[in-house]
Amino acid sequence: MAGYKTVVDAASIYCRASLMMMTAAGTIAPARVFIMGVGVAGLQAIATAKRLGAIVSATDVRAATKEQVQSLGGNFVMVEDEESKQAETAAGYAKEMSDAYKKKQAALIAETIKKQDIVITTALIPGRPAPVLVTEEMVRSMKPGSVIIDLAAEQGGNCPLTKAGETVEVNGVKIVGAVNLAGRLSADASSLYARNLYNFLAPLIDKTTKALNIDWNDEIVKGTCLTRDGEIVHPAVKS
Repeated sequence: MAGYKTVVDAASIYCRASLMMMTAAGTIAPARVFIMGVGVAGLQAIATAKRLGAIVSATDVRAATKEQVQSLGGNFVMVEDEESKQAETAAGYAKEMSDAYKKKQAALIAETIKKQDIVITTALIPGRPAPVLVTEEMVRSMKPGSVIIDLAAEQGGNCPLTKAGETVEVNGVKIVGAVNLAGRLSADASSLYARNLYNFLAPLIDKTTKALNIDWNDEIVKGTCLTRDGEIVHPAVKS
């Protein structure tokens, strides 16, 4: 969680607008923060920005995330139609949407994004380049002094103007393409990574005999096993 506080704090530093602050001279109006992609990173960013006093909204192609966003105090932004109801795979990942849906969603996002002070993009599709969510036209519609934090910079970026490892400025809007954010908090990242590895491997070990005992019908095993007995078994990588 500390990592996402760092991201939101960095965004507020880059941005001329502040997160809500109460002083003896009065209250500074809170920044508007827009989170694009409501996975683990997006949810943490929403919670952190809300806790710091921002007006938070978020979007995702998965309608199921609406309740999660609202439970954290955010406003959910999405074109809700029949296609959106089928926008999630059985494993919980976002599916590629049709061009017609993308056009409608892009229009809604364009109208929303011009009002924002901070935009944090987190959208990734496993095995594919990061989808473009913030177009050059959208960037130019934002207020000078606004900032975009592109967490997908290493996979090509959710904005075509993003440059991995650099901060660029377009029409007064800063686009931060930071890479290896986890490496900036190496102690926390290592601890969390180790815990995840342990939780993944522990069910594969028989608690009594301490021997390897793989249940090939287990949902996690089926979702991660690529090969078995010399054959490719994962449907996503089968030719």
